[in-house]
Amino acid sequence: MVTLGLVDLEGLITDPATLANLSHDEAEWAPAGTPFAALRPRSTEDVQRAVRECAAQGVPIVPRGAGTGLSGGANATDGCLVLDLSRMNRIIEIDPDNLLAVVQPGVVNDDLKKAVAARGLWYPPDPASSPWSTIGGNVATNAGGLCCLKYGVTRDYVLGLEVVMGGPVEYGTAVKLGRRTNKGVAGYDLTSLLVGSEGTLGVVTEITLRLRPAPGQQGTVVGAFPGLVEAGEAVALCTKRGLQPAALELIDRACLQAVEDWKHLGIEPDTEAMLLARTETSEDADGLVSAFTDAGAVWTERSTDSAEAEALFAARRLTYPALERLGPLLTEDVCVPRSLVPVMLARIEEIGAKHSVQIATIAHAGDGNLHPLLITPPGDDNARIAAQAAFEDIIDQALDLGGTVTGEHGVGLLKRDGMIRELGPDAHAVQRAVKSTLDPLDIFNPGKA
Repeated sequence: MVTLGLVDLEGLITDPATLANLSHDEAEWAPAGTPFAALRPRSTEDVQRAVRECAAQGVPIVPRGAGTGLSGGANATDGCLVLDLSRMNRIIEIDPDNLLAVVQPGVVNDDLKKAVAARGLWYPPDPASSPWSTIGGNVATNAGGLCCLKYGVTRDYVLGLEVVMGGPVEYGTAVKLGRRTNKGVAGYDLTSLLVGSEGTLGVVTEITLRLRPAPGQQGTVVGAFPGLVEAGEAVALCTKRGLQPAALELIDRACLQAVEDWKHLGIEPDTEAMLLARTETSEDADGLVSAFTDAGAVWTERSTDSAEAEALFAARRLTYPALERLGPLLTEDVCVPRSLVPVMLARIEEIGAKHSVQIATIAHAGDGNLHPLLITPPGDDNARIAAQAAFEDIIDQALDLGGTVTGEHGVGLLKRDGMIRELGPDAHAVQRAVKSTLDPLDIFNPGKA
């Protein structure tokens, strides 16, 4: 009996309804299996015991955080143990003298932000899911967010990890990787290897994070454009001119309308696309206004009204759940060189027309990370097939432009074929060799690498 060694652990779940809820993330179109059980550990020791037991019996382990992922990376396989790390949610340490924090993986991103802000500090990575997603999940996918254009992604803030692993060590061993110092080059950078590995190499149980001093006052520049391509031209022009706002986000008309219809924020979408930028100096703001205008903006505005700015950025964060109300969503996450953003946006429009698929687009436009959202009517199988074809075409076009199949959502199940096309056979063989060395039993989130 596979549960024999775990039955006395607090947090073991076998209720079918609860297991069904824990067996998948938010990637509605990704397949999910049926786990034999789930476990909500409270400590590294609980995780170690679970990994040892599963390794002894050949049972797959699928780690998960809040389940906000959009690629199927946390989806269960048949007969697996789901490790729900949401109860490992302690902020262990905040060290303002050395600008770092140590947390368990179940800490919610926004909760960490609030805790360090109370000490005059800042944790920059801010995915749109930050009110719900966990630091462990952010580490698993190397999450980015609105501020990553200037301040970097999760990997840039992970100094060290505690990971329950197998392979070269006995399965269930807790291995300390990385450091607490600002610099350090002792050995291979195994910490960076684990960031973005989506639970395929071990289970992260503790994270040491770099912090920054709290930012100063920020302003907002908004530009409205007659079309997506014109907005993309403005993004490319900002890059060409060396402008570096703290954030540069794109929202199309369909996204803005969906948010307004749902939340009534008072934002009337009167053009086809909008760019939202956060600025930290008046020079940044002046440069953005000039670039937006030169690229064909219908109008541009700059503001230091924090309430007004927050309403616009709230609309950006609410886009996915607002569109989800309209029907099943297939979410893209391609990233292209920034100079080619307008070309990729034009190709997305062509693909939507080709397949008769409604595509709404948001983007971390400043770093070329585009999120076309393919919307299908509920229960329409033909529309679903067309959307899947459009999804693959978007991936192919991104690769054709020298881009990548995923900028921040992860590979999971939805992007695995695209990842193999991107890497090519030789690089994929190296990746598989790393996986087989660190997890020879292939029990850590199998089928995702």
